[in-house]
Amino acid sequence: MVRYTIKDKNTVGWQVVSRLRLVILTLTILALFSTTSMANTEPGLTMVGGMTDGGAYYLIAVPPIWNGDLVIWNHGFTLDPPGPLSMEDLGPLAPYQLAEGYAVAASSFQQSGWALFKTKNDLQNMVGEFKDHFGKPNQVIVTGGSLGGAVTAQAIEKAHLGNVVGAYILCGAVAGSRNWDGALDLRLIYDVVVAANIPPIPTAHIPGGAEGLPEGSALTDAQIAFRVNEATGIFLQPEFRTPQQSANLATILSETKIPANFLITDMLYATQNMSDLVHDTHKLNSKLGTGNTSVNYVDDDINGDDDINGNIARVSPHPGAENRLERYFTPSGDVGDTKIISIHTDQDGLVIVENQSEYASVVPAENLTVAIVVEEIPSHCEFTPAEALAGWESLRAWIDGGQQPSASQIQATCLGIESTEFPGPCRIDPTFAVPDMDGRIRPR
Repeated sequence: MVRYTIKDKNTVGWQVVSRLRLVILTLTILALFSTTSMANTEPGLTMVGGMTDGGAYYLIAVPPIWNGDLVIWNHGFTLDPPGPLSMEDLGPLAPYQLAEGYAVAASSFQQSGWALFKTKNDLQNMVGEFKDHFGKPNQVIVTGGSLGGAVTAQAIEKAHLGNVVGAYILCGAVAGSRNWDGALDLRLIYDVVVAANIPPIPTAHIPGGAEGLPEGSALTDAQIAFRVNEATGIFLQPEFRTPQQSANLATILSETKIPANFLITDMLYATQNMSDLVHDTHKLNSKLGTGNTSVNYVDDDINGDDDINGNIARVSPHPGAENRLERYFTPSGDVGDTKIISIHTDQDGLVIVENQSEYASVVPAENLTVAIVVEEIPSHCEFTPAEALAGWESLRAWIDGGQQPSASQIQATCLGIESTEFPGPCRIDPTFAVPDMDGRIRPR
């Protein structure tokens, strides 16, 4: 017998668990008697996949008892080329959403990396395929994680996908293109710290500067990580680092506020991913979209350093590339009537939590609820099943006519859902005040 950590059967959490158990059981029974002639079909589901004219792959799953609504999942950042999708590409909540009667669809996107130059078209094409096969959905709910959060924000404002009534964003890069300012700062701070070493550490040098890496660079992730370790000893226990490595590491972390366990990840973003953004002819076409000519690196809020401020390379963005990067994409807050829940972990070292304050500064408060999970160890998107499901169910209730949920109500829903089937813990802190982005990424 399954035990649930709930006391009140009138709570949203109890209703969610009970409803999910019922519809999952119903879906399982129907699956035993359902057949379809379509290829790559899961039992009980009608599945359609393929490639759009733009070159993006898509996958659509429709349950045997469809409620008429469509959920779209937008995946996170990857430099892997697009390829055919599988069930797991429909998102972490797809099994529950399908069990609740929603159709679920996802696109590979035609571009890798910062794919927002084409994602609007990718989603429009995918929804067109959905309409061709199943008709126009009654309601559309757009969801996404990490980069997919920015894609979701863009879709709400720009894609015109139909009756978009809701959006669910997990650890989303919802400050949009401003995140690249932070990548540029890390890239150039690393360079100036390494350049100041006496004696020099030649094996720590990473070419490319503000471009991330030179165009056509063959440096691998492992080779970049090796060089960062040569400079900082990040892979070593503190007692085995040289004094110079310890000093370099302390300066870089202090200047950027990056958690130590994210330094390699973020340096790969500031090198490989920056290079892809800058050099791809369909993105910035070998032009810089970010700059730092006016940035003050002597900033009490971010532990500024006079030597870094005086010696860091100064670069100017190309006006056209800067405008293009802002267009693809920085949110304006024009979300219409869409109801949005956005959850984030407080110590995320890749997509920093300050993205949420930037997004909340442009989206009307009556359209957006932000809930922050407080964690012991910095992570990226590591929500428990109960936390992720609580945000989703809170959005569903809001769309269905309930009041706009607060962070404390999402936490209460999480506690109601938490069980052996949907493990916690539930760590949403309703009192958490998201810091201002200027305290983490210097304004320019």
